[in-house]
Amino acid sequence: MKPKARKFRIRRSEAPQMAVAAQVAAPDMAQAANGSDAFDAGQTAPAGETPIGQSIDDIRREGLTGRELRMARRLAQKHGLAPTSDFDAVRLLRARGIDPFERSNLLEIVTRDGEAATTPEPRVQLPQTVPANRPQLPSTTLSPAERRAEEIMGIQRDIARRRRRKLALLFSRLAAFVMLPTLVVGYYFYAIATPMYATKSAFLILSADGGGGGGSGLGSLLPSQFATGQDAIATQEYLESKDAMLRLDAELGFHAHFSQPWIDPLQRLDPDASNEAIYKLYRKYVKLGYDPTEGVIRMEVSTADPAVSTEFSQRLIEYAEERVDELSQDKRQDAVRTADQSLERAKAERRAAQAQMVALQEGSILDPEGEIASIRSLITTVELQLQEKELALSIQQNNSRPNAARVAALQSEIAILSAELDKQKKRLTDATEGEASLASKTAAIQMAQADLATADMVLQSALEAKRQAEIEANKQVRYLTVSVRPVPSQDSTYPRAFENTILAFLIFSGIYLMISLTASILREQVSS
Repeated sequence: MKPKARKFRIRRSEAPQMAVAAQVAAPDMAQAANGSDAFDAGQTAPAGETPIGQSIDDIRREGLTGRELRMARRLAQKHGLAPTSDFDAVRLLRARGIDPFERSNLLEIVTRDGEAATTPEPRVQLPQTVPANRPQLPSTTLSPAERRAEEIMGIQRDIARRRRRKLALLFSRLAAFVMLPTLVVGYYFYAIATPMYATKSAFLILSADGGGGGGSGLGSLLPSQFATGQDAIATQEYLESKDAMLRLDAELGFHAHFSQPWIDPLQRLDPDASNEAIYKLYRKYVKLGYDPTEGVIRMEVSTADPAVSTEFSQRLIEYAEERVDELSQDKRQDAVRTADQSLERAKAERRAAQAQMVALQEGSILDPEGEIASIRSLITTVELQLQEKELALSIQQNNSRPNAARVAALQSEIAILSAELDKQKKRLTDATEGEASLASKTAAIQMAQADLATADMVLQSALEAKRQAEIEANKQVRYLTVSVRPVPSQDSTYPRAFENTILAFLIFSGIYLMISLTASILREQVSS
């Protein structure tokens, strides 16, 4: 029984490796097959046999169809041959004395592999040098099944070798792009970086009345941290500004401290560094945070010397106090300025009213009303006397023999009293009629007195408004209260070597992963 050809399933990913292995092993397999076939047939090639390449060329020139070539290859495999091509299968079969296109041979190919029918004995074709039934020695060449298994094993070894090489390349890339930079960063933080000492402090801004606006209504119900929130934010912005940095540098030498030669190069400033570079380092080592729920501003200042850090913190708190005073001073001035202007205007109006009244009093009688009343009283008295004298004269004239001297005296008194009455009436008329009369002067004086009283009331209201404005302005005063004072630190706060090293590892890993994924996607897009 001839051994049946075994079927192997090869994965699609291993097909290129098997094809390469088959091409490499093709010459050796052809030579071994040639030697094996010659030895199994028990005959030698004749002396006049043409070379292999010429025999294949002759077969090609025969014009065989593709079907015939495939049938010849199947027949060669059925007889245990290992041809390298369809034409080589025809050549090997003919070398063994088998006609690949004979009908009986074609029928053998059609038989199923699972049938139990016995294979007919090979026919003896001349010339034969060795009997076909005689046992032959074992061949040193491998069977096609064993050779195929060996090739598959080689392909598997090649795949494993490639996997190991890819893993080695992966670890080398990780070491070059992740591990090595992480080690460099860790070495810097552990051995080179200058320790920084942080000083923490906290302060808050309060209003004078402790309420939300110093008045009635909703503003008085708000907590102080909400009422002073804008002031706290303005103070924080000022401390983080370049203005505060320049002032701190001019007074305490911020630039000079961070340009000392014993500070590591990454944190050291150049002696001729620009203000932008100094401000960038200032924002790095001066950190402020505002908590709106508590109204507290927390500040952290880090320097290479704990004493210097404490000094910087105290000076920045002083800057904050000055800024808060300036903000509250503007509010106070705005509140009192209007009250002062109103008071000055009321004072000027009262002075004018007082001056007008004095001028009226100087140009006329001090008390015109009293003068008019006196004239009226005098007229009443003269009228009474004149009436009495006229009555006495009437009595004298009614006598039968009146006293001439008495009548003359009464007549003379009546004439004098009449003249006096006319005189007083004329005075009264002059005092009550005309623009220069006492009545008009009295009315002007009364109006001046009313204006003076009004000016007094306005002045009093202005004084009260100013006093109230000063009270409100005092309520607008803001106070900076330091809740946590800066204290020098004994141990360095920065750098945090372990945390920073882990963070650097994560960053480098993320960068490598992103680059690898991007490269893989681009390579896949290009290859597709």
